[in-house]
Amino acid sequence: MFAIIETGGKQYKVNEGDIIFVEKLDVNEGETVTFDKVMALSTGDDFKVGAPTVEGAKVEANVVKNGKGKKIYVLKYKAKKNEKKKIGHRQPYTKVQITKICG
Repeated sequence: MFAIIETGGKQYKVNEGDIIFVEKLDVNEGETVTFDKVMALSTGDDFKVGAPTVEGAKVEANVVKNGKGKKIYVLKYKAKKNEKKKIGHRQPYTKVQITKICG
């Protein structure tokens, strides 16, 4: 059994027990979060595709951790102008574990 959910502008294919990294959610560690935007749902031989979402389907997950990703560096440079700028960025994320797929 798997589902395709949308959160943070991205789509994820999830099974029960999967651990995924999603865009930062406004929940604390240890809490439960419910994803209502289920695009598709598969239960063995039955496959439902929503238009745009599957009615009554939801995916429940536990928040494992809130954190920041690896630091990346962005360099801005303008030739012949003596202008350069180094910027660092760490993307925040939420690590969740899928507990239940209902639908």
